Amino acid sequence: MTESISAEREGISKPSPKNSGPGNTRRFDGLGARALGARALLAGLVGLAVAVASERATAQTGTVKINGVATPVYFNDGDTFRALAGPFRNRAARLAGYNTLESYGSAHQWGGWTAREMYSLAKQATLNARRGFWNCSLDPKDKDGYGRFLAICPDLQYDQIKNGFAHVLSVEGDAPKRLMDAQRDAIIHGRGIWAKGVPAMIVTSTHAANERFDTKDNYNRLVSSLDGSSLKWKHQNNYDECENVCWKAKSAERANLIAVIDALRADERTKGIIKGFEDPYLLPMLAEYVATERVPHMFIDKGDVPVKTKLDELLKAGAFGALKEADVSCMIYVGFDRRYRIAPKPRCLK
Repeated sequence: MTESISAEREGISKPSPKNSGPGNTRRFDGLGARALGARALLAGLVGLAVAVASERATAQTGTVKINGVATPVYFNDGDTFRALAGPFRNRAARLAGYNTLESYGSAHQWGGWTAREMYSLAKQATLNARRGFWNCSLDPKDKDGYGRFLAICPDLQYDQIKNGFAHVLSVEGDAPKRLMDAQRDAIIHGRGIWAKGVPAMIVTSTHAANERFDTKDNYNRLVSSLDGSSLKWKHQNNYDECENVCWKAKSAERANLIAVIDALRADERTKGIIKGFEDPYLLPMLAEYVATERVPHMFIDKGDVPVKTKLDELLKAGAFGALKEADVSCMIYVGFDRRYRIAPKPRCLK
């Protein structure tokens, strides 16, 4: 089994769920009045079903301004919508700059969360998107790997991240400072997905090697919990449906990390760079360093890396203590073609 992590950035690739609504149909047989009554009952049930479906559809739609034009949209989840009218009707858009948890089932788990709890958080992100009125810009020439438009919705980006319903995702270059600041605020106050722990990296997608015709570049995606940088966890593994895929990495004891923070605050080379950053934010920075040997962008001073240099020195001196390998972030594997099936659904998504 071969696994590696690459800092090579890759495009946004998040599937759009299909709209579906499972239901049951009863057969009514009979003669005379019984048959008429059954037909009337069936008609009433159909009418009720239509009314409920209509009400649900209304509840699941929102309104955004796309290039200045108010447009009804259907939010598949907290970072994807489909336009229901206008020049982009029936086209899907992936919202750039952030990522919400998968909402097709109980897929994610880290820290003290259960997968079911994180599924609930994913649904909250979708509801938050549907309830707002957002301004978005969209260039039809900009598309992701699935052919979806890439839309930028600044207010929605900020709102999802500030409330802890999403995390920053940077595809090219550094993420905007205002988004990283919003995420920092959510982390230190323990909002949403950060309430029960901040992983060094988040597993945001899993891909079995046998899903691809060419497996040479097969990977799962990892995203930094602080600056949103996207890394490739390269591997040649095949996964069983509903297998819990966990990224394992080195970790240090909290007491040792606190001691390292004190050392950073005392060093003339680093104290100015980390000044103002709270311990609850510096702890995941150190966890990421221990796991990946990288330092998030906000701790790099105009291209200089004194924080990284100091951490390398402390690691060599044993300041981090004995490092242990542990599960950092996990995601349930379900193949793309099975995620949105009405029936039979994978057992882990029921």
